[in-house]
Amino acid sequence: MCSKQLASSHQHLLDPVSRKMICACDACAILFSNPGQTKYKRIPRRIRFLPDFRMTDSQWDGLMMPINMAFFFKSTTSSDNTPGDRVIALYPSPAGATESLLSFDTWDEIEIENPVLADMEADVEALLVNRIGHSRGFTNPEYYIVPIDECFKLVGLIRSRWNGLSGGTEVWREIGQFFGELKAKSPHGSNPHGSNMVAETSHA
Repeated sequence: MCSKQLASSHQHLLDPVSRKMICACDACAILFSNPGQTKYKRIPRRIRFLPDFRMTDSQWDGLMMPINMAFFFKSTTSSDNTPGDRVIALYPSPAGATESLLSFDTWDEIEIENPVLADMEADVEALLVNRIGHSRGFTNPEYYIVPIDECFKLVGLIRSRWNGLSGGTEVWREIGQFFGELKAKSPHGSNPHGSNMVAETSHA
């Protein structure tokens, strides 16, 4: 925002209407820390691995996700840019982030069983779900509350690294590393070197 040179690790701000992010130095980001700000919202840095998160296979199926990886966030604007309050469901794909129709009855049920979701900061934090390994019987599902820019980092990784129909070994290795790093940054993290999802799903 102020044209200051930024380090590779820096703050991000979000325009909730366009869902576009901009880079900012610490000083500029602090200016948008007030919840009353309307143009931009500061994206927080906290990452929370949720080992006790409750979601059954039938509940996941009820969300009607076409793949076993997605993220969900509370949006304060509607599709016509008027104030609103709804949950947006997106999943990463080789074409980028794709919005999916969400079964709100199922989401409401999940939210009741997991009060931690009420703590998500609207627009800038998301529930990130990784059930890729679980769907093939290798690892347990993983659930995180993360800054929204981490979700789009995952989207960019998949979009830029995907090859052919299955994605290729490289993209699955990097997806595994991505989730391993998330878990390591969480206060409840474990296994910082990643899960066994990578080797098992590299041919998926």
